[in-house]
Amino acid sequence: MRPDGGRRLAEAAARLGRAALDLVFPPVCLACRRATEGGGRGLCGACWGATRFIERPFCERLGLPFAQDLGTGLLSPDAMAHPPVFGRARAVERFEDGPARRLMHGLKYGDRLDLARPLGAWMARAGAELLAESDIIVPIPLHRGRLWRRQFNQAAVLAGEVSRLSGVAWDPMALRRVKATASQVGMTRPQRIANVQGAFAVVPERAWAVAGRRVLLVDDVLTTGSTLNAAARALLRAGAAGVDVLVFARVVVES
Repeated sequence: MRPDGGRRLAEAAARLGRAALDLVFPPVCLACRRATEGGGRGLCGACWGATRFIERPFCERLGLPFAQDLGTGLLSPDAMAHPPVFGRARAVERFEDGPARRLMHGLKYGDRLDLARPLGAWMARAGAELLAESDIIVPIPLHRGRLWRRQFNQAAVLAGEVSRLSGVAWDPMALRRVKATASQVGMTRPQRIANVQGAFAVVPERAWAVAGRRVLLVDDVLTTGSTLNAAARALLRAGAAGVDVLVFARVVVES
């Protein structure tokens, strides 16, 4: 047998196994759960068409998409009016009604932990340039009370997947939410900033993990950036060399 014969046989066996599983458990769309093609790893045609992925051209700081390509390195009006504490932000897609909201709510509130792997893969792709410059991945933490009620932290689950796929180490214990904040749904930007002020701190025993290192901060959704700014400020105060942000989806307000 040729040296690569064993590998080819293993790949063929894996394909046959997936085909057999598809006969017993027909693949379904990740977002709408309707039967589809693609081995259960993707979206159906309707959901794919309704998904607004974020690709260049976009603002280099906030990752906000531009309507037209005006050149590289440009900043959005929002980035100039409200410069973020973190360096750069990247997202997979726009957060709006449709597949993006169903996927995120399924993971966050529906115990759809099966979504972590595909969502993490999309995030690793969207954040490839940030991951190439990162030393460690840190998820946005939940307050212990909310973590007890939900039983898991969706940001930590996504961060673990991004770490596994990229090979960049992660530390889910480096950052702590020291203040129980109110839900920010419906809050204005100033209200959100006040709500999360002083909400985060680096755990003293884990300070060595971020000091002098480039941190990639991971969360599920970016709205105004107030939560991520507060967390980035805590990391920088603890000595991080820089902080970038990677999320699955971000809110885009059309001007």
